Amino acid sequence: MAKHTDRYLYLAVFSAGMTTLAVELSAARLLGAVFGTSNVVWANVIGLILIYLTLGYFIGGRWADRSPHLATFYRLLIWAAFSAGLIPLVSDPILDVAARALPSANELSGDVAVIVGSFAAVLVLFALPVTLLGCVSPFSIRLTLGDVRNAGDVSGRVYAISTLGSLVGTFTPVLLLIPAVGTARTFLTFSAWLMAVALVGLARAGGRWWGYLWMPLLLGGLAWLSLPGPVKPVKEGHQLLFEKESAYNLIQVVEDEDGWRYLLLNEGQGWHSLYHPTSLLTGFSWDYFLVGPLFNPPPFSVDQVQRVAIIGLAGGTIARQYNAVYDPQLIDGVEIDPEIVRAGREYFEMTAPNLNTVVADGRYFLAHTDQVYDVVAVDAYRLPYIPWHLATVEFFRAARERLDEDGVLIVNVGRTESDYRMVRAMLATLRAVFPSTHVIPVPDSFNAIIVATVQPSSIDNLALNLGSVSHPLLAQVGERSLANWQPIEADGPAFTDDKAPVEQLTNLVLMRYFLKGE
Repeated sequence: MAKHTDRYLYLAVFSAGMTTLAVELSAARLLGAVFGTSNVVWANVIGLILIYLTLGYFIGGRWADRSPHLATFYRLLIWAAFSAGLIPLVSDPILDVAARALPSANELSGDVAVIVGSFAAVLVLFALPVTLLGCVSPFSIRLTLGDVRNAGDVSGRVYAISTLGSLVGTFTPVLLLIPAVGTARTFLTFSAWLMAVALVGLARAGGRWWGYLWMPLLLGGLAWLSLPGPVKPVKEGHQLLFEKESAYNLIQVVEDEDGWRYLLLNEGQGWHSLYHPTSLLTGFSWDYFLVGPLFNPPPFSVDQVQRVAIIGLAGGTIARQYNAVYDPQLIDGVEIDPEIVRAGREYFEMTAPNLNTVVADGRYFLAHTDQVYDVVAVDAYRLPYIPWHLATVEFFRAARERLDEDGVLIVNVGRTESDYRMVRAMLATLRAVFPSTHVIPVPDSFNAIIVATVQPSSIDNLALNLGSVSHPLLAQVGERSLANWQPIEADGPAFTDDKAPVEQLTNLVLMRYFLKGE
């Protein structure tokens, strides 16, 4: 039985393990630009890649028994590297078709079959490279195994080296390469490294390595042709002002013909901030965050709002409106992505001196700050999902502890015209912490604003307080809120850290809408 103890083989195993995890994590980012970053996307990516790896383990073992040669092994690696490098270069037209097939966030309509079909078509791109990478471990074990009495030691060493490579492939794309060079170039970087290792290995094994030089040349040519453009095309009539791939998101800032600027993240189907230099009213959900303090018992004065926390600052739309109406002493704007903060400062006039931007997770921030607030606003959508850890009893208790005796919490929740099941579940969760809650469905949208008050309150408070409001913007939004307020009942068990099926519930709302249009 042939045995190869060349340490270079272990470098190849390490590189293959690193590339496998890098491809998996980069796949989620590539798909996130079209389908978002929900648990459904991650489950599809992880599930299908596990299937491909399983297939690779099976094929690799049989392949190695039939051709237990180093040259065969390195040729396998070369094709794995080449097919991995092709993914971002040939996926653009598929992603473009998929992006156009997805319904707009403001017109949730469309054919589920088209969406699912597009999603499946993109995932097919990963079948060949991941299956070939799955062949590496059993193939390398076959090459290094000289005596069956050492099978455990050999296989353990191979899997340890492969897993160590996977560890590097887990952190390097997310923390270093994607923010620095983007998703496509991250694929190409790992592809180039693995291909270089494989070509050198093939040369050392006496194979005709030069016969594969067309592969890096073709990848380089395709990259030169396709990469200079934007990662994701914008809608007709919109101008792309900014695009950046951060450790968390694909960020785009676009401007329409009327001068409105939009902050788009990942799939771009929702607006995470809206800005116009001459207008404070947006006509969307951000406006309704202003009315939260009006639910407190009268008499009301805008001077009562001095300290505000915004969880999900984005481009600062809510902060800008609160400054215009209330002029508070302090606004703590919490945003997990530092690149979004930079975009907000440059393109959304997020430069108010009282705005303290905090780059952190919203829940972590509330658990560690000593500040007490008059308002805590939660607008941390990953459209159309709310991060589950920002929707539990434990989170709202932490927020309640940071509110003063007349404090209010305001949260944006998704719904359809007739399906309020997510709103009802959030009401059940909030009522486990706050004595009173109020729901304001935002007209012509799929949003509802929920206001929870520390003091017992009623809709009459809003009506009475409107009589003392002098700011025209607040008066206008207050009248709209009064007209749209609905007495919706809570339903279902409260979300907890132990059990918070936020995404599943949101998926049911979306599926009902897609299938029934309601």
